[in-house]
Amino acid sequence: MRNPDPFAPPKKQRPVRQNSLLWILEPLERDAEYTRRKMFGCDAAYLDGLLYLVVADREAPWNGVMVCTSHERQAALIADLPNLVPHPELGKWLYLPQDDEAFEGTAAQLVALALARDPRFGVVPKPKARRRKPWRTGDDAG
Repeated sequence: MRNPDPFAPPKKQRPVRQNSLLWILEPLERDAEYTRRKMFGCDAAYLDGLLYLVVADREAPWNGVMVCTSHERQAALIADLPNLVPHPELGKWLYLPQDDEAFEGTAAQLVALALARDPRFGVVPKPKARRRKPWRTGDDAG
């Protein structure tokens, strides 16, 4: 399709980068209460409206699976899955780095626990911040 305005500059098209870890979330797709959303360049998995898991394939520490939990529930999860560590920047969440030797198996366990609605998983997402009105409006600008 041709551009209707021959003098308009060409539209910049950013290549869409596919997250290489989306395969981890595939078993969740069969759950009717599952939704996936982009979050800071990562992919976030929600079940029943709660944020459960985030997968990221960027630079460390954003390269692996993040388990959305609270400080109070971390010890119990680490006891069952010792590969998990507190995320270096999001201390309330746990992190499974992609370079972990048991990454695939542990990631599968995390998804199975999420599907079982393990009570140690899931946080209420913060509502999106509403955009503030400009401090100048048409009535008093000028």
